[in-house]
Amino acid sequence: MSELNIISAVLGPVSTNCYTLANVQTKDAVIIDPADSGKHLVAMIEDQVLIPRAFLLTHGHFDHCMGVPELKEAYPDVPVIIGEKDAAYLENPELNLAGLFIDSDFTLKADRTVKDGEILEFMGTKIQCIEVPGHTPGGMCYYFPEQNLLFDGDTLFAGSIGRTDFPGGSHDALISGIEKKLFTLPEETLVFPGHDRATTIKKEIAVNMYF
Repeated sequence: MSELNIISAVLGPVSTNCYTLANVQTKDAVIIDPADSGKHLVAMIEDQVLIPRAFLLTHGHFDHCMGVPELKEAYPDVPVIIGEKDAAYLENPELNLAGLFIDSDFTLKADRTVKDGEILEFMGTKIQCIEVPGHTPGGMCYYFPEQNLLFDGDTLFAGSIGRTDFPGGSHDALISGIEKKLFTLPEETLVFPGHDRATTIKKEIAVNMYF
């Protein structure tokens, strides 16, 4: 099993969690939701002597991807990956909410899209793509089965769930997806959400007020 180091940073106007995962031995890395401050992330990557292999986006809202342009300037060949149903959100400032929240025409284009159940392989480990719609139509959670780690964006929070009042949102779909796809993961799975603190599947099954 590959040993992974997790570097977290809270970035951007709405305090979004950005996670950098790196193989301790090879230094291969993926960056999940580079929310903002791309130059800061580039400096961190260089300081840690990491080798970026992918930029994984959990969904298409601006506050989870505004650091991508500066990262792509530094690492143009590293792919931006997002769930197939959210790719269009990146390209539309009304859908990605940049127009609403920061009065910006920010857009981005993905290099690759993934589907529910697809398996990615980076850093010598497998990453399972779990689509949970509700916050957005194609919200994608990234599950590392060997390490029991889940990076779920704005799907499931510690004691709460993601908002469903934005374009394409659905409360029923979000609740159903969490119950059927996330709460069936091993209870010891560590959950790293897009905002606030980490939690576990076991704890959310027990205390989350939405279930």
